[in-house]
Amino acid sequence: MGTRADFYVGRGLEAEWIGSYPWDGHPEGIGADVLNAKSEQSYRSAVADLLTDDRATLPEQGWPWPWDDSRTTDFAYAFDSDKVWASGYGSPWFDPLISRARDEDGDPVDPPGPLATFPDMSERKAVTYGERSGLIMISIPKG
Repeated sequence: MGTRADFYVGRGLEAEWIGSYPWDGHPEGIGADVLNAKSEQSYRSAVADLLTDDRATLPEQGWPWPWDDSRTTDFAYAFDSDKVWASGYGSPWFDPLISRARDEDGDPVDPPGPLATFPDMSERKAVTYGERSGLIMISIPKG
């Protein structure tokens, strides 16, 4: 499966979802233009460039995931307060340009703070199981 990413302008229940991507959604896989954006316009432009790939999902195509919000998406990114923020599986928001502390297994430690909240996308679902899903399916013929 791919590392999925959702992109927003603003944070919280009223954030504007501007698209999703099914592959390389971890901070190291997202383009520097997205993470380094210093204005809403530059963020929107960088995200739009990323989402030109056929595997991307734009809002007019509907919410691509079988879950109702970004708490189940690997990473969500939001431009808010003149910078880009990230959340992993609904963790508290963190600065994706700063390396996070790691636990004894090498996994990133969630920052302190309240869990991220996201808009409810259940009414916008248009679940896909193809290129845009990030799901790898293997078919083995009988016999």
